[in-house]
Amino acid sequence: MDAKELIARRVALELKDGELVNLGIGLPTLAVNYLSPDVHVSFQAENGIVGFSALPEGMPPLADLTDAGATPIGALPGACAFDSCVSFGLIRGGHLAATVLGGLQVDEAGQLANWVVPGKMVPGMGGAMDLVTGAKRVIVAMTHTAKGAPKILKKCSLPLTSVRRVDLIVTELAVIEPTEEGLVLKETAPGVSVADVIAATEAKLIVPGDVPVMPISV
Repeated sequence: MDAKELIARRVALELKDGELVNLGIGLPTLAVNYLSPDVHVSFQAENGIVGFSALPEGMPPLADLTDAGATPIGALPGACAFDSCVSFGLIRGGHLAATVLGGLQVDEAGQLANWVVPGKMVPGMGGAMDLVTGAKRVIVAMTHTAKGAPKILKKCSLPLTSVRRVDLIVTELAVIEPTEEGLVLKETAPGVSVADVIAATEAKLIVPGDVPVMPISV
């Protein structure tokens, strides 16, 4: 199992039956593939759809049916498409139970940087700022390091997406919960020790006496 699949499987366990959930571009969209059959989540994409699914096997992609990252998707019975005004009304109005977003950096205060790298061209800021501010719960799904460098830092060096503290960080090494006291190590991935996580993390971690192994969806 590669890092992205492990992260997506663990994130899927955080999504509860009946929730309206936004999945960000890239790695977060993989979580849709690993939901338990008895968990029914309405997935929202900021470009204007509720009720999407992964593209069913054998279904040809449709140019006008994509998620916010232009990845082809499927639509479940009862799905609804709408314009950006309605989509961001859902986001800014506090109607999302959760959003799952990728991350470039997270710091000791639990603040996320994920929308821009200085000096690199981007098509626009997208909806990340609105999602981090508006969703009831913010889950960051990202690899623990980038080219060997920690992504969980004492202080973000990239521009912050929001000053709000995110609720959970899921990486291929650990599950970490940002709190008022700091970053709490909640779980380690199978085969990963607490020492491994600490070595790959610049930020200080609060380590409880007993850290369980991360469960993942099957």
